[in-house]
Amino acid sequence: MILVTGSTGHIGNVVIRELLVRGKKVRAFVLRGEDLTPLKDLDVEIYEGDVLDPASLEKAMKGIHTVFHLAGMISIVPGQYELMRRINVEGTRNVVNSCRKTRVKRMVYTSSIHALRRIPEGKMVNEEIDFDPENCMGDYDRTKAQASLIVLEAAHKGLDAVIVCPTGVIGPYDYKKSEMGALLLEWTKRRPSIIIDGSYDFVDVRDVARGHVLAAELGKRGEVYILSGERIHLTQLMSMVFDNTDRPNPSFKLPFKVAKFFTIFTPLYYRLTHSKARLTRYSLETVISNSHISNEKAKRELGYKPRSMQVTISDTVRWFMENKRYLKQS
Repeated sequence: MILVTGSTGHIGNVVIRELLVRGKKVRAFVLRGEDLTPLKDLDVEIYEGDVLDPASLEKAMKGIHTVFHLAGMISIVPGQYELMRRINVEGTRNVVNSCRKTRVKRMVYTSSIHALRRIPEGKMVNEEIDFDPENCMGDYDRTKAQASLIVLEAAHKGLDAVIVCPTGVIGPYDYKKSEMGALLLEWTKRRPSIIIDGSYDFVDVRDVARGHVLAAELGKRGEVYILSGERIHLTQLMSMVFDNTDRPNPSFKLPFKVAKFFTIFTPLYYRLTHSKARLTRYSLETVISNSHISNEKAKRELGYKPRSMQVTISDTVRWFMENKRYLKQS
């Protein structure tokens, strides 16, 4: 049997779908009282626990041969470092220790492309870039890097663990509306949209899920695999969304300097309105950062094959339109 932490998250629930298609038995590790809509109608065993509770992890891992550790906290709003550190770093340490104690055969850890050291334009981002636990770009980057180093150390000491680093994930089954999912959904509405001049590497969640499973099956212990997709300009991404709706949506570019000024105030706005964060200093820096990212290692060693972003956007818009009643409000 396979255990998946973070099983109701965007990547997590799609990893489970990929495993079920392959005929695998899955135990979904969820928080007590968590909304299980993303797992609706899936043939999985539900196990309540918390990555901050080692005892619950050890119980959940009984009879488990492979663990996909996806549970984590993502935030692009400043001021949540301590909570992210506990969940992302200490939670991962607990998962690693529990895997050792219960003699799990393989662990796949979901890191992030943001956990790698930022390098300047003109250089290709690949697996030779090291994790940067002191990354100045954001708390999320630092905590994911710190957690990744814990997994690498455990692999060096004998734990059969591999790490995957997805880029900007987009796709169906986004029940909780990720930052990018919320943005795409906003673009489907009949009202003016604001766009920032920038680009990034985006990848289909279904390809990321398949990459996880391939890493479990074919990945080498202690290795890192980047699961990237296609580098694309945000205006192109927006156009793809418009092409898949019957609602022409006027848009205008917000100059970068103006957008940066607004980020002084947006974190407070998102906290007061409890809305999904989109325009923050972190998100701005992301879309102007080096997004020339190689997935050649994953293609070569795992047989990873990401699909066209045109297909991804078409499927994602259709999924959002067909599943609005299930989407988490924000």
